[in-house]
Amino acid sequence: MTEGTVNEGDVTEGGGGRLVDGYDLVQLDLDGVLYLIDRPIPVAVEVVRQLRAESRQLAFVTNNASRRSAEVAGLLSGMGVEAVADEVLTSAAAAAAELAGRLAADAPVLVVGADALREEIQAVGLRVVADAGSAPVAVVQGYGPGVGWSDLAEAAVAIRAGATWVATNADRTLPSPRGPLPGNGSLIAALRTALGRGPDLVIGKPEPGLFRTAAERSGAGRPLVVGDRLDTDIEGAVRAEMDSLLVLTGVSTVAELLTAPSTARPTYVAADLTGLVDPDAVIRLPGGPGSAGRDVDEPPGAGAGGESWSVTDSDAGLLLTGAGTALGAVRALCAAAWTGAHAGAERDRRNGSWIRPGSAPAGDALRALGLAD
Repeated sequence: MTEGTVNEGDVTEGGGGRLVDGYDLVQLDLDGVLYLIDRPIPVAVEVVRQLRAESRQLAFVTNNASRRSAEVAGLLSGMGVEAVADEVLTSAAAAAAELAGRLAADAPVLVVGADALREEIQAVGLRVVADAGSAPVAVVQGYGPGVGWSDLAEAAVAIRAGATWVATNADRTLPSPRGPLPGNGSLIAALRTALGRGPDLVIGKPEPGLFRTAAERSGAGRPLVVGDRLDTDIEGAVRAEMDSLLVLTGVSTVAELLTAPSTARPTYVAADLTGLVDPDAVIRLPGGPGSAGRDVDEPPGAGAGGESWSVTDSDAGLLLTGAGTALGAVRALCAAAWTGAHAGAERDRRNGSWIRPGSAPAGDALRALGLAD
């Protein structure tokens, strides 16, 4: 058995101060960061209000193609998050712009998705059709709660006939108060099974275009991406070469974070959006992307007796011992999981069964992080 021990103090970096102070634009994902389906996350609403009071530059970037930018801004404002349409960038609008650049005016496009996606296609001068018999030159597919078998069947026929297949995004799930629900990626999977191939083009995250466009619009030089999904928000930030903050209010869990590939590792992690404005509520992770902004240290006391986590990496998994905060434990566990003797080993993404406590405080921390019963 090969063993290696990583002490939490080994991965401490200097710095301090509020995370938001190191950046000139905060790009916020919506579902899972600011709200869950239609329920605002109260702490997130309060943080955005604080950022507005400080005149911070914000962008709202979403893979959801079921609402237009003005609708999204109205939804946010109704939840207490001040927003205007020009600050919102949706995958529906981006998909429409992409197709407008590829197709002739009034070209027929079969839309599989919500009314918002149809309206975006019409707004750029393309003609929306409802069936394969109308000879569409493109099929654009986005999430819509009313999408059914007949919609997918028409899309399959049109794509087989030669239509270009464009997906607004490939999110497998959507966060909700009841847990993850099927997203556009699940609907794409049905067509993928029927057609034996995937879309010709995927517009939304993790492709970097949405983040780069939002940064260009605002003239930002040091943007920060905030999201709840490793496979879309965080991977998209890595591809766009931007720093990122993972918040644990949506889809991705700490167990998934520990098994994340290098292409989907955030710069920082926090329980919620408070991490932007409270230095005690965020940590910078070891071995993640380089930071262009201000370094953020672990909670006060680290390096001075407040954090004494130690992780032993062995064939049996990770053994966490010592004491400290739950966020400090995340940092120590990531250091071992990402850089230890068994980094890259096949781990169970569904739970933290390969992580064990070696002290009473470790057991408390792991339970708080959803890694133990």
